[in-house]
Amino acid sequence: MSERSFLGATTIGIVCKNGVVLASEKRISYGYMVVSKIGKKVFKLSDNIGAACAGIVADMQILTRQIGAYAKLYELDHGRRAPVRAMAKTLSNLLFQRRYFPYITQTIVGGVDDEGYNIYILDPIGSVIPDKYAAVGTGAVIAIGVLEAGYNDSMNVEEGRELVIRAMKSALARDAVSGNGVDILVITNDGIKEVNVSI
Repeated sequence: MSERSFLGATTIGIVCKNGVVLASEKRISYGYMVVSKIGKKVFKLSDNIGAACAGIVADMQILTRQIGAYAKLYELDHGRRAPVRAMAKTLSNLLFQRRYFPYITQTIVGGVDDEGYNIYILDPIGSVIPDKYAAVGTGAVIAIGVLEAGYNDSMNVEEGRELVIRAMKSALARDAVSGNGVDILVITNDGIKEVNVSI
């Protein structure tokens, strides 16, 4: 199996003027076989940070559990919520430590903190790239075109959510290993709201 087979998914993150939207579709595939149609690839890490992943689900789950624990420890130690950049860097360190036997996952970490609203894109060996919008996984090449055409800095989370859904619809229609609905995390100063959209 090629690495492309393992990274089957479409995962999107965008920064809006009042929050962050993270999304991933629900199909879990192994090569050309659909293993599950109800997989979960978006994760709440803390009250202000979430993650969306593409890749091997077991690797996503262990990484997000670890980062969730680090976020809680940060809150206990410092008496305030963890910064998004700090959690992205912590995840980067965990990935880089395993660079010779890497976790096969591409991750978008996003959330809100004192610096505002941010997302960071991480590859399997720990590169950290901040951006305003991003797509990873096998459907990314399709979804990114829709994001490029529709994104602007002034959009709110409702408009961002609609843009994400449009990008997902385009990717799911053309990428065979993505599908079966979309899980969306909307992260604002009021907390994290998770919704499921059937496409």
